[in-house]
Amino acid sequence: MEEDTEAAPSQPMTLELLPSALVGTILSKLDVSSLCSIASTSTFFRASVPHIFSFLPEFELQDIAPTIVLLRPLLPPNPYLRTLKMDCRAIDDSSISYLIQPSLHKICLQNCDNFSGHLVREIGRRCHNLRFLYLGNIAERKGLEILISDLQELLIGCTQLESLNLMFDVSTFSYQSFAQVWYHVSEGLRSLEIGFITSRMMSELLNSKCVNLESQYSVQRVLFPYLQKLSLSVDNITDSLVTTISKNLVSLIHLDLQDAPIIDPAAIFDLTNTGLQQINPRGRLRHLSLVRSQEFIITYFKRVNDLGLLLMADKCSSLESISLGGFCRVTDTGMRAILHSCSSLRKLRVCHGSKLTNLMFHDISATSLSLTHVGLRCCSLLTNIAFTSLATNKDLKVLDLRNCLNLGDEALKAVGCLPNLQVLLLDGSNVTDMGLSYLRASVTSLTTLSVRGCMKLTDQCITAIFESPFSRKLQILDLSNLPNLTDDGILRLARSGVALFELHLRECPHIGDTSVMALASMQVEGWSSSSLRLLDIYESGMITKLAIRWLKRPYFPRLRWLGVTGSVNRDMVESLARNRPFLNIACRGEELGCGYWDTSDGFCRWEHEEVDELEQWLLEGEDESDDNEEGEMMLE
Repeated sequence: MEEDTEAAPSQPMTLELLPSALVGTILSKLDVSSLCSIASTSTFFRASVPHIFSFLPEFELQDIAPTIVLLRPLLPPNPYLRTLKMDCRAIDDSSISYLIQPSLHKICLQNCDNFSGHLVREIGRRCHNLRFLYLGNIAERKGLEILISDLQELLIGCTQLESLNLMFDVSTFSYQSFAQVWYHVSEGLRSLEIGFITSRMMSELLNSKCVNLESQYSVQRVLFPYLQKLSLSVDNITDSLVTTISKNLVSLIHLDLQDAPIIDPAAIFDLTNTGLQQINPRGRLRHLSLVRSQEFIITYFKRVNDLGLLLMADKCSSLESISLGGFCRVTDTGMRAILHSCSSLRKLRVCHGSKLTNLMFHDISATSLSLTHVGLRCCSLLTNIAFTSLATNKDLKVLDLRNCLNLGDEALKAVGCLPNLQVLLLDGSNVTDMGLSYLRASVTSLTTLSVRGCMKLTDQCITAIFESPFSRKLQILDLSNLPNLTDDGILRLARSGVALFELHLRECPHIGDTSVMALASMQVEGWSSSSLRLLDIYESGMITKLAIRWLKRPYFPRLRWLGVTGSVNRDMVESLARNRPFLNIACRGEELGCGYWDTSDGFCRWEHEEVDELEQWLLEGEDESDDNEEGEMMLE
């Protein structure tokens, strides 16, 4: 009896006992990186994950650039796939059959240098339900090209497009043929961005009477009747271009124009007060950006003065954000007209405002403005008084004061009272270690801090930063070009245990191997090892071969971007690239990281991974593929 009543020995609970449908449902909620990570943790998950890729609705893999060998098992035929986001620098046209699936609604492909126009054509042929398309740097490798027929195929096939971002040079197409292919563009297009187009080409496109040349009837249509957002990079921003856009795009609420002249433009090829007066005739604009880049030569909008801004302000009272770059003749009078007319303004950015003084903000407290983002880059006449007045806007989240040479510690006393500040950029300013200590007052939410080129800062600035309440939330820190920063300062940083994701130390003459070793060994609170995703030590004066060794695995397991001087220890750098094939190494001084201004609402909030299994799983998969190929060759 006793034997009969004894309970049977309990079976050990294992994952294999779970219903496969339940496991599949759970795994389908994870993103690609998480799936790859979990696949490396057990045999059970390694067998289960490949099946999930057959019905995953979103495929996002932007941290690394997979090869075609790695991509094949991750992108099987999938009728449920709706979103594809990838870094494509390691693949080419041979990957198109895996990438471009008919079910896709959203495609975002960055660094498409190795793809030709065939990619554009195939998207049009296969993805008839596509709503969003972004193609970055396509066909930039020598010998590749995009034909006008490729663009035509895209516009004919993707009739549901709402957002189109073509980040390549379309000026190589003939004006007439380029205008004609847009007859086929989706009427529902809401957003259009073009990497480069001439002003004349865009003006002729908007003024053209598009006719379907393939039809026996001459049917004309209005282009872009519902377009709300237009972003263009052009050769010259001109009165003609601005007037044509304002006249033809009746639904526009977001206009972003940037030019980069190669010579100083003549009056007929430039923006003047007359052109500014034509902006926003219907009063619908909410976002306006007019920027003259100095990429090729130092040049400005010399034919625009305060009168132009006064005329524009009358029609732009409903603006919520405005960005003006290169308006060298505009003074406090013109800018105050904007500040006092645009009561809904939240974001203000001014670059190279060489005539702006403290008077620009002296009565800002009398307005109803509630600014959240302010950029005053290269406004060299502004002093501490202006920034103190500006800090009366307690809702400020982003403050870009780069190259404001007269900004000093007094300004930081006022900035230190901004409780919601998340981004503070002080590059090239006159602040000291003591000034940074003033940020302790009320700043508690700071995620990004840049003090690049602040020549008065020393190792003590590290103490000032990491003894502040905001230091635990700090994610991005730029300490580049600080001549007095040494390894001792970085040792203090390492001892703080703050989980930084980006650290910029370029062009610091006294930073060397000790700093790299300290960062590699850093004990981060809540993490098992270094949390850094980006490390820039380009032209740091004391870096030797020893530091390169500490950049290899298993150190810095989450590192994805590295800036280092390639001309020194080239063999070691090449060895590092072989050791870490998914690490993006910049050896020529390229700036790493994303723009501060445009990503301020979501700064690099990386996943909290105890171990970076993603790279491990992918490398194991690559090894297996190589082994299989070798086995097949041996059988042959």
